[in-house]
Amino acid sequence: MAERIAPEEAAHPGESGFRLLSDGTEAFLVRMHSARLAARSLDVQTYIWRSDMTGTYLAARLLESADRGVRVRLLLDDLDARAKNDGLAALAAHPHIDVRMFNPWVTRKGTLAKAGEGALSFKRINRRMHNKSWIADNRIAVVGGRNVGDEYFGAAEETNFVDLDFAMIGPIVRDASDSFDRYWNSASAYPMEVLDPDAVSTEALGGLRRWLAKRTGEMASSAYAAALRGADIAQRMIAGDWPMHWAADYEFVADDPAKVTMKKRDVKRTHVGVALAPMIEDAEARITIVSPYFVPGEEVTDGLTRAAGEGKEVRILTNSLVANDVAAVHGGYSRYRKPLLKGGVRLWELKPTAGGAHSSSLFGSTGASLHTKAFAVDGKTLFVGSYNLDPRSTWLNCEQGVRVENLALAAELETLFELHTTGRHAWRVTLDGGGLRWSDGRAEYHSDPEASAWRRFQAWATKALRLDAQL
Repeated sequence: MAERIAPEEAAHPGESGFRLLSDGTEAFLVRMHSARLAARSLDVQTYIWRSDMTGTYLAARLLESADRGVRVRLLLDDLDARAKNDGLAALAAHPHIDVRMFNPWVTRKGTLAKAGEGALSFKRINRRMHNKSWIADNRIAVVGGRNVGDEYFGAAEETNFVDLDFAMIGPIVRDASDSFDRYWNSASAYPMEVLDPDAVSTEALGGLRRWLAKRTGEMASSAYAAALRGADIAQRMIAGDWPMHWAADYEFVADDPAKVTMKKRDVKRTHVGVALAPMIEDAEARITIVSPYFVPGEEVTDGLTRAAGEGKEVRILTNSLVANDVAAVHGGYSRYRKPLLKGGVRLWELKPTAGGAHSSSLFGSTGASLHTKAFAVDGKTLFVGSYNLDPRSTWLNCEQGVRVENLALAAELETLFELHTTGRHAWRVTLDGGGLRWSDGRAEYHSDPEASAWRRFQAWATKALRLDAQL
């Protein structure tokens, strides 16, 4: 890998290279083939790792890399990982693979015992590691919104996420690696050998090998596997023909891993939102926000409406109620729609059918949900990461992302924004007298379009009970 990347880095001294990964299949292949090219190390940090097709492929690729002598470190948030305890423990039995759980349930067996720990330790357990990074040989890193699972990589047949990552080379990768090391060595990261020593065994590893071989063999004839074989991104990566945008002004921002144990007054000094605030506040002409779980609160709402009142263009894309995979979040967001619109902010909500015409879906799936977390300011500054503009990302979860000053990258995000806010993909939300109106240029609605009574109730209950801070 070094011999492919080094010439590009040498041609851009003091700069780092960035590539936006808006296509789910490309995002998957970058992970797969960076692991294939890795010679020394693979560091993977994620909130969710599903045991589906793409999750199986990537697990098999990590194991193959470890068999070649590559050091693999896998850091997972324990909220999702507990259900895969035995498989992860089996991986940890490999001499070149280390697996750690972040902020774990200490109790690994017994439903009642785990429920008891959850009840007694809710304040701690409610705070999670939401970071996502994939780092190969400390030479290439992928950072953004995607977890590991079919819906993040355009492989789901029903609903896929509209999502975004940065692929990066150059000095910025060291910053990502340093952040990974801080989390890996934090007091909240527990080795599998400590959590469940009996499950970490060579026998379990052998069983996992057989299962992965069987599953990957079965999936080899799938439509997704065929599409992967036909994609040219792997060949271009191997050949070093992989265009990047280069920038000297960039910043990797990440919460302190101790955030999950901090009091709120201390979090104010460390959360990613603090680093993003000047980016928004210093905008001169245009602010573009893409956030799937958008619960701005009064402070952010006031800031955005103040910017709009000063003549700045403020544009926001979030999920509609029917497209949101966490319907209850919508209740927290919905209370801010009218204040934002009255203040001059322009607002769009993604349709659930947006994936049918977007490249993130290999199969042209009929369902879509927004998962991108990104900001652009004045057509020159761009942020992509794991941070949702909501109370959970701000106060509870650990988050990270990358800010870059680059005209071409910012233009790419704004082009994606404009695509996703066409009537084909989203409803424009406006004021209509004292109420709201949703329009796509063909039809108009005066309540959340296409939402079921149950989803409306979930959103209403969250709003009424003011539970949005926990979401």
